[in-house]
Amino acid sequence: MPRSVLVAFFVCGFAICGLAQPRQPSGPLRPSPSNPRYFTDASARAVYLTGTHNWNNFVDTGHRSRIGEPPPAFDYGQFLDFLQAHHHNFFRLWRWESPKWTDDEPAGVAYNALHPWLRTGPGLAPDGKPKFDLTQFDPQYFDRMRTRITAAGARGMYVSVMLFEGYEIQFYDAWKCHPFNRDSNINGIDADTNGDGRGLEYNTLEESPMGRRVLELQEAYVRKVIETVNDLDNVLYEICNEAGSYSTEWQYHMIRFVHEYEAAKSKRHPVGMTFQYKGGANRTLFESPADWISPNRGEGPEDYLSDPPANVSGKVIINDTDHLCGHTCGDNVWVWKSFTRGLNVLFMEELTPSPTWHDSARAAMGQTRLLSERINLAGMAPHDELASTRYCLANPGSEYVVFQPGGQGEFRVDLRGVKGAFAVEWLNVNSDKSSSGERVEGGEFRTFRTPFPGPAVLYLKRADGGQ
Repeated sequence: MPRSVLVAFFVCGFAICGLAQPRQPSGPLRPSPSNPRYFTDASARAVYLTGTHNWNNFVDTGHRSRIGEPPPAFDYGQFLDFLQAHHHNFFRLWRWESPKWTDDEPAGVAYNALHPWLRTGPGLAPDGKPKFDLTQFDPQYFDRMRTRITAAGARGMYVSVMLFEGYEIQFYDAWKCHPFNRDSNINGIDADTNGDGRGLEYNTLEESPMGRRVLELQEAYVRKVIETVNDLDNVLYEICNEAGSYSTEWQYHMIRFVHEYEAAKSKRHPVGMTFQYKGGANRTLFESPADWISPNRGEGPEDYLSDPPANVSGKVIINDTDHLCGHTCGDNVWVWKSFTRGLNVLFMEELTPSPTWHDSARAAMGQTRLLSERINLAGMAPHDELASTRYCLANPGSEYVVFQPGGQGEFRVDLRGVKGAFAVEWLNVNSDKSSSGERVEGGEFRTFRTPFPGPAVLYLKRADGGQ
């Protein structure tokens, strides 16, 4: 990871001045009872989650980095520096399950160097190394997990622990070397119960003696993860990255299993379900027992990429480019649209050095996160009807955050029925420079004109603090 990506390019904008120090996690997150779009913590404040994540931030792999063995070591400290410089507070901690597979970017054989189970043998697995003993955990794996989550927490960051990864066995030849392949372990475990060589049954509830043995071992691994990090405040869980639609009941089971196992522990953490690829549907996420979800782009009026909906699902929604377009989209306009529609934001990227098209999204996530700590987020909700731009997060009568996604122009904000004066602040989203405007009085529609070209944010705050 090149050092040049760590350069912070912010100037002191309205969302950033005086808020450089990260807030430390204060108790595990839980869905806010007053505003279910967000989590809250022991302080009862709403917590907006946003940040960058990358495939290699936990186990060292060659995916999207380098072919060959050993895989390149990921500079985790530098990664945290990068997040902190951009004022991010959340990321997914990626898991890769197979020790060896044929990758596509870059093309060639990729490796994964760290696994939950010891490789004791006897005998060699298909990757030429000792077979796994699925009854013995590797302390290095869990020590690294705890160390990395603890280091993130010290910087005010939350971490979602990815428990399983389902993409690789669908779209690569990863099953051949997977620990639950019969040729890779000494325990006689073969999750490929139909013998087709794909192993997709690994992410299902198989009603057979072998299926039950697989599930028992998976649950033992999940218990070990929970035992490792349960006492930490900055933990979330994600059941599985992009297993297909066949995994629904298994994922529902695992969500309930985590909830039930943590019920007897000192702390309880949010459990998430992310989009199932291929064949998934967003409604499966909304109907799940998860606390948080990450949807796909959707169809028609449900477009989480171009025009994120402001629906209330009873779950915290984390809008993640991983499930919208992979690592090929996302900019500051998308981030601000998502924020003003009441969504949390994640951005999957390759951590390429600046300047790059990634930069605007990186900056905007920091802008929104720091603004979220300045406003009374717990009292705010999307109110498209209050602004002609249609992107307005507001506590009517108190605070309004209005996003203008286009170029310089006029728009209206509905302040009818609201008395008193409002302070006016502008943010140039592209430059992160802010400016103040003249106060405006409530009582009618007010017209505003952006004082600069490009996307803009208008922040209105009741001057006397009243309603």
